[in-house]
Amino acid sequence: RKNTKRVPSFRKLLRTSKIKLDNKLKNKQYKQQSAAKKYRKEQKKLREAVRDAIARKPFPLEECKKRQVAEKWEEEEEEDALPLDMMDEDDLKLMEDLAQKASFLTRDLSSSEPVHVKKRKHESVIEKYEKVPRRMQTEPEKELIHLLPIKDKGGIIPQTREKPVLNVAQDEEEDTEEMEEAEDFNEEPLPVLTPEEMAAQRRQMLQERKVHIAALASAILSEPDNNIKKLKELRAMLMEQDPNVAVIVRKLVMVSLMEIFKDIAPSYKIRPLTEAEKATKVKKETQKLREFEEGLVSQYKFYLENLEQTIKDWKQRKVKKSNVISLKAYKGLAEIAVKCLCELLVALPHFNFHNNIIVLIVPLMNDASKKISELCFEAVKKLFKQDKLGYASLGVVKVISGLVKGRNYDVRPEVLKVFLHLRIKEVELQKDSEDIAPKKKFMTYKEKRKNLSRMQRKWKKAEEKLERELLEAEASESKEKKLKLAKTLNIVFVTYFRILKKAQKSPLLPAVLEGLAKFAHLINVEFFDDLLIVLHSLIASGGLHYRESLHCILSAFHILSGQGDVLNIDPMKFYTHLYKTLLSLHAGRTNDDLGIVLQCLDVMFAKRRKQVSQQRALAFLKRLSTLALHVLPNSSVGILATNRVLMQTFPKMDLLLDNESQGSGVYIPELDEPEHCNAQNTALWELHLLQRHYHPTVQKFAAHLIAGAPTEGSGAISLDLSQRPATELFEAYSMRGMTFNPPVASVTPRRKDTFSQMDSFIDEELNKQLQQHMSETVVHKPLDFAKDLMESSLS
Repeated sequence: RKNTKRVPSFRKLLRTSKIKLDNKLKNKQYKQQSAAKKYRKEQKKLREAVRDAIARKPFPLEECKKRQVAEKWEEEEEEDALPLDMMDEDDLKLMEDLAQKASFLTRDLSSSEPVHVKKRKHESVIEKYEKVPRRMQTEPEKELIHLLPIKDKGGIIPQTREKPVLNVAQDEEEDTEEMEEAEDFNEEPLPVLTPEEMAAQRRQMLQERKVHIAALASAILSEPDNNIKKLKELRAMLMEQDPNVAVIVRKLVMVSLMEIFKDIAPSYKIRPLTEAEKATKVKKETQKLREFEEGLVSQYKFYLENLEQTIKDWKQRKVKKSNVISLKAYKGLAEIAVKCLCELLVALPHFNFHNNIIVLIVPLMNDASKKISELCFEAVKKLFKQDKLGYASLGVVKVISGLVKGRNYDVRPEVLKVFLHLRIKEVELQKDSEDIAPKKKFMTYKEKRKNLSRMQRKWKKAEEKLERELLEAEASESKEKKLKLAKTLNIVFVTYFRILKKAQKSPLLPAVLEGLAKFAHLINVEFFDDLLIVLHSLIASGGLHYRESLHCILSAFHILSGQGDVLNIDPMKFYTHLYKTLLSLHAGRTNDDLGIVLQCLDVMFAKRRKQVSQQRALAFLKRLSTLALHVLPNSSVGILATNRVLMQTFPKMDLLLDNESQGSGVYIPELDEPEHCNAQNTALWELHLLQRHYHPTVQKFAAHLIAGAPTEGSGAISLDLSQRPATELFEAYSMRGMTFNPPVASVTPRRKDTFSQMDSFIDEELNKQLQQHMSETVVHKPLDFAKDLMESSLS
């Protein structure tokens, strides 16, 4: 008969064998657990028996007698309770006699007295104590070590072994000998090193550490994937314990790790893997990349924690228990740690833990240490300037706003001044790329049928589909970018308005006004009226410095020149305040405030020419010309460039170039109302003095204005000066470096020798003439006498 049983497949055999193996393993584990449980029970019983045997001891005789009497009374009570009518009287009598004769039950077995000796009624305490049985002094119990049990047919047989007893006296003798040897060793004098030897030893140790750091760093940079574990070894050197080189080694390791992370960090953020991703099988290359990324993120995190702990120890003035580094040296370590964090903040804005670095850096901008705060300021400025997407800027602005509010506005003004370096203005001023760039036109179906073959139409369709997807991605990215910028701008203005409302006397007010002057054109129109009222009240209060009032004026005119054109507001009070402030400006080395004045004049006159009257323009032209006589050359150049714009923008400005007065009244220069000072009845005589100025550019501008500021002809100035705005000329001819721009031509040595010879010759002739005329009685007139002397000496 044919065997119809099907042969099991190899997969089924594998599956079956696996189940059987699992069952065998479970049975084996169960047997081991039950055997161990049984062994534990037996050991527990054994320990209890040993404990009972040790604790058991004989009772004194008196206690034994008392116990016997108590038992007798109990027996009698029980007998009374028994039904005695069931027993015969003879049996009861026999039992009572036997009980009286059974004295062996209560006899002290340790005594040598006969049984029938009468008891002494009065025994002393000492005799009673002597009757207590004594334990004989035996050998000390030996401690047992429980070994693995042996199992046979009868069951489990426990195995024990005596613990070897160490000779205490011998151990003490050995210890004393070791102590004596150690004392003899300590008594040997250590070699005393000279300062030169100590310095040489320190240089050698430092060189060894440097070579080790360089070897680790080069190995990591050459193959980051394979040597990522060496980052841990290098990071461990941050805990250098040798006090001679600890500070320098830690600084070198900090900077080395910072440069390594800047080089090997990828250009994307590494996210943690999900459980499903960890469970899936991947290629070896992918697994290797995952291990590298995981190791890189963990080491980067530990490195940032070490830097943070270094800064905290310095801030809290903590010294470690090891005392390897002094408290004074912690400041240098903290400065290096801050510098490393600043470098990572700027270099890796896309990488992990960037927000953590921001939270560390921003509060240090308000630090008492000038060096640390300046490092943080510069890092944040660089971050703002290079941040094109707005993610990092938004994070920094959030932390700064929280810091200002949390400190109750008690922060340094520089913390708010970093807002001036945001890229919001440049981005918002440009039109959207969607509006500027022409929309992509795709070919119609008829055009494709007419101009393309079938295969070309197929390729063209796929290409257009890809282009549409790219355009959608760009549109979503630009929309997300706009949202980030809008959030950033919202937080900035909330911070500014909060300070204007609650802390008007705070030292942060100048920074707020300066920020409003820069970003005022981006404020919503709904806030314009309230903001202008606040700015005017600040100016009218009289508590502001003239620089802060200039920022108020600039903010107001930025508002009115942008979306505020539709508002029916007369800013005459701001013109009056600027006209009054012009003669209060600092004319010395710190003349940076004049740059703000030039910005105000540009917004107030050039961009609002239709709203400005002729009287107002004439008054400002005259006062600016007076101011140009008293300031530094770069300020004079900027003011004369502004005057040139006024003369070309407003008609009839050449009235001030004529000596004859126009109209009635007399010019009142000290009046602070530009509309009523009668500026049309004066002349620009200041230009003739400026034409003799020591600065050549000032001379050129003065001659140009005297000629009526022509755009062409002999009186026109060069294109380099005419096409540049006043603020740019003010910066170009700045004298911050204490240098003359353009440089003054030096006197040649030959001319110096000629002048020195002439001076000596004149001195000799003067002495001769004085001696001659002092002897004469005739007295000459002083001027004629000096004139004769000069003519004779020069001839």
